[in-house]
Amino acid sequence: MSRATLSRPSDLPMRVQDSNRMSMVYTTPQSKQPSFGKLNIPKPQSVTSERRTSFFGARTSGASMPRNSTMSGFGGTEKIKDARPLHDKSYVQQCIRQLHEFLSEQGYPGTLSAKTLQSPSTKEFVKMFEFIYRQLDPTFEMPNSKVEEEVPAILKALRYPFVLSKCSMYSVGAPHTWPQALGALMWLIDNVKINWSLSKQELLFSDFCEDNDNIEEGAEYNKLFVDYTAETYSKFMQGDDTFEDEDESFLTKLKKLYNVDEVLLTSMEEKHRILSDEVERLEKESQTDRLMTKRMEKVKLQADLKKLQSYRSSLESFKANLENKASEVTDELETTVSHLESLKHERDELQRLLQNQKFTPADVERINREKKELQQTISSLNKSLEDAEQHKWNEEIALAKVKEKAELKVAEYHKLARKLKLIPVSAENACGHDFEIKPFECGPNSMVQHKTQIQMLLRKLISDVEEENGRLANMNLSLEESCEQFNSNILDKSNDLKQLREQIRKLDERLDSDMQELAQEEQDWAVEMESVENHRKLLEKKVNYGYDESVQQLKAAQQQYHLVLQETNEERRTVANNLASVFTTAANHLSITEKCLEDLHSRVQRVCSKAVEEDTAAVQKMQETLKSFKSKATCL
Repeated sequence: MSRATLSRPSDLPMRVQDSNRMSMVYTTPQSKQPSFGKLNIPKPQSVTSERRTSFFGARTSGASMPRNSTMSGFGGTEKIKDARPLHDKSYVQQCIRQLHEFLSEQGYPGTLSAKTLQSPSTKEFVKMFEFIYRQLDPTFEMPNSKVEEEVPAILKALRYPFVLSKCSMYSVGAPHTWPQALGALMWLIDNVKINWSLSKQELLFSDFCEDNDNIEEGAEYNKLFVDYTAETYSKFMQGDDTFEDEDESFLTKLKKLYNVDEVLLTSMEEKHRILSDEVERLEKESQTDRLMTKRMEKVKLQADLKKLQSYRSSLESFKANLENKASEVTDELETTVSHLESLKHERDELQRLLQNQKFTPADVERINREKKELQQTISSLNKSLEDAEQHKWNEEIALAKVKEKAELKVAEYHKLARKLKLIPVSAENACGHDFEIKPFECGPNSMVQHKTQIQMLLRKLISDVEEENGRLANMNLSLEESCEQFNSNILDKSNDLKQLREQIRKLDERLDSDMQELAQEEQDWAVEMESVENHRKLLEKKVNYGYDESVQQLKAAQQQYHLVLQETNEERRTVANNLASVFTTAANHLSITEKCLEDLHSRVQRVCSKAVEEDTAAVQKMQETLKSFKSKATCL
């Protein structure tokens, strides 16, 4: 039992109603926490073997023991059925995502993609298997031949509870073999995570052990573990599901056995709490920028909402106008229909009179003529109705075009006003006035009034701009005059400068002889500086050589540490002491190297400072010589 399992009430399963319970130790990748213990997973035995009797003897029948034991005795054999839903597509996709995350986090050197992990080739599967297995054994190298036999053999050596056949390795990406291979990779990843947790716990609890006899594999620990297991299992068989008292007594005995420092644990918890508070504070501070972006998005959405509301109001007003026109046309149509009905009624009465009376040919001709006139009247009325509807449609189209043109002109006006910083009211050049045109929110009279108001404000703004432009033009003229005056002054100064240059040229000719002597001295100084530079490079080379040697020693020590980590606890402790001595030697060597570098740096600084002082003295001497020459020249 590992120390990490002490945080949960018990390692034994909870009670369930089904008598044929199955252990979920090999379930991957569900949210159940793994039992961080040794990787001693029992190897599956023959299928025909039966369950053996419980290690703790036969149970007495009674109401207080309502369960059947599903645990085999120590050394018992049982066929383990794979309870993972490997043929469920959602479960397989979940495993593929976890595999992709693990490989990406650990720096997998090959190419990773969702399409590749859906049906990988045998070569890609072997690369992934080798990369994951190297997390357990960094010295592992996959052989180039008989890879199909090597992978099942390694899984069998790790006591993988299920069978991965050699034939399935020839077609790993097939739909019927990839789920089983994926399950093996997920099981191997779980073992890697358990191994990492064990390594962290061993580093955490390494100070609690005084000697090599107090590790988990000692006799005292085994005795405590067997007693704890016997007590909890006997209570489990009696119907209990929690074992808080046994866990507490077991923890107390373990703390006493390993000499756990409660003060150290309390201080570590306090440090963890302080760091958690700091992380939470930093996370809250990092979210302020996101809040600001969300507020900006809210402001933009509110502006868009106002625009949509204004557009909606304009559409509603346009719809109301169309409804008014439609109601007028409908009324006109109703009057026309009623007139048509009256004409039809008169026609029916005339036909009835015609049938009941005897008419002369003159009456018949008159009636037919009246009938033709009525028909012409009906056709003219229908034509006028169609013309009215067509006129209505044309008016609506023209109104829509006029509205669209007006909206375009208003949009251009608003765009130009934004460039000139006139919109919104809080703009720089708006001066608190509203220059925005809202064409469809008010009536025509208010629109004209708003237009005149904006025109007056714009004229005032144009007059202000023209005044400012005139003021700037006057200022520009004054600046040009001053510039011309400066140019004349520059010409005068340039003439004076030519005379001074002529004098300087004469002095330069006198100084050439002195400069040649100084050049000879500078060459001597350059030779001396080159020798100092060569000496400095030689020292740097020696320092770099010593540093590379110490780095190589450090790398060799780290490789030795990773190799020895796989051995027994006793060898691990010995190698830790060796590594401590190696690190001490390397640190001493680095400190000595740093001291040597500091001494060399101080020497070089002294040499450089001395050279700079001598150069300064020489320059001062040259300046004095130059002053004497100038004084003599002025005397001449």
